[in-house]
Amino acid sequence: MAPPQLPWDRLVRFVSATDDEIHYGEPIVEADQVEKIAELAKDGSLKVTVFKGTDPAMVERTEKTDAVKTLLGPIEARNTPIMRCIGLNYKSHILEASRSLPPYPTTFTKPSHSTADHGEEIEIPVWASKKLDYEGELALVIAKDCKNVKEADALDYVLGYTATNDVSARDWQRDPELAGKVPQWNFGKSLDKFAPLGPVLVAGHVLGGADTLSLKSYMNDELRQEGNTSDLCFGIPQIIAFLSKGTTLQKGTVIMTGTPGGVGLFMQPTGFIQHGDTFSVWIEKIGTLSNRYVFVDE
Repeated sequence: MAPPQLPWDRLVRFVSATDDEIHYGEPIVEADQVEKIAELAKDGSLKVTVFKGTDPAMVERTEKTDAVKTLLGPIEARNTPIMRCIGLNYKSHILEASRSLPPYPTTFTKPSHSTADHGEEIEIPVWASKKLDYEGELALVIAKDCKNVKEADALDYVLGYTATNDVSARDWQRDPELAGKVPQWNFGKSLDKFAPLGPVLVAGHVLGGADTLSLKSYMNDELRQEGNTSDLCFGIPQIIAFLSKGTTLQKGTVIMTGTPGGVGLFMQPTGFIQHGDTFSVWIEKIGTLSNRYVFVDE
């Protein structure tokens, strides 16, 4: 088995400045600009080579170039069957939660409708906003169906990597009057748009095991999290091998790999997302995912 042969190193999904349609494309940038793709798109200077197709694993390069009007997220809900998530995976986060290192990855899921675009304004129901928290994370996308994958072969199934925010309503996750006596993770983390992705999908053949990437997250302009994927208890090969044990990982599955220390829940005082806040996740060699959060009545 060999890693997927892709016609792109970095892939974006965007609204065209030419025809107002949504396309995939590869940013035309210098090596020192690969982390600035979102900023270039915001100021209207990002050019791309256009790809044909709507599935990032199947797109085909064309000879067309285009300008980006609006940068979206690289993964749509229709292109991912599920999001498989790893909790308590950075040693720094495990320690701030006063827990011991786990023998196996701690897992939960988010449905496909939790995906959201880079730059999208995320509407949060007021009833879920009281303890709204953030978790900046590295995410990966599975390239093809797989089951019982060996760690040595795991990277052959990585389509690419992107940044994400594992948005979490902590009261619905942890407070006994809402979650019950035993904390639950799925409902409090699985609302619509609770997993924005972006700004770009970086191919697996570019980042390999993604095991030495710096990660920082910001609430507005305030640094909240700072870590490195070298701090993961379970790296990418271990995660894929474990999640595929006796279980088919379908093509397009998004795997969220965990968050470093610095989440709002464990700040003194707590530092939850407030109405109108912008939360951003920067990952080395990937760039910056940013979203503004607004609270709405439902």
